[in-house]
Amino acid sequence: MRLKQGFYQKDAVQAAKDLLGKVIVRKYNDKTIKVKIVETEAYCGAEDKASHAHNNKKTKRTAPMFKKGGHSYIYLIYGMYYCLNVVTAAENNPHAVLIRAVEPLKGLNYIKENRQIKSSKIENLTNGPGKLSQALKINKNLDGCNLIESDFLYIIDTETEEFEIENSPRINIDYAEEYKDKKWRFFIKNNKYISRS
Repeated sequence: MRLKQGFYQKDAVQAAKDLLGKVIVRKYNDKTIKVKIVETEAYCGAEDKASHAHNNKKTKRTAPMFKKGGHSYIYLIYGMYYCLNVVTAAENNPHAVLIRAVEPLKGLNYIKENRQIKSSKIENLTNGPGKLSQALKINKNLDGCNLIESDFLYIIDTETEEFEIENSPRINIDYAEEYKDKKWRFFIKNNKYISRS
């Protein structure tokens, strides 16, 4: 069942945990890819020195973060890799969850095609935010996408096996002063698709 508006109306830390095990559905050109979310990071609005919206900084780029929870926020890093974030919480309270890694469930051939590699290790196809966005054919055109209404990108809840959640500090945010030590990265314990243990 597709996640409804109510699911997204929570702070990013809670949402980052709750999104683990949920399934992203991506549809394009009559193709369907499904992947399970196995690793996330929470970015907690104006107070969070690692957030693009620190001090409520609203720009053309960060505008989707200020939407009501249930939208996508997609940005480019290193000039070549897109990162998929799920906006959470209330409108004008810019919380977002970075999807860091996913486990392929359906459409593996499309994932390989989109990644343009013939990796023998399936877990290397989607074990990082740039990799998974390439695998799911996610780009700036999907920035600000309404995940509740979209036919092309949305998240569903499915029956999943029980799992343990582990957490750690977020990755590559050394600039964030005291916020670099917040343990706001969450991942499914022992899942082989996470970006790093």
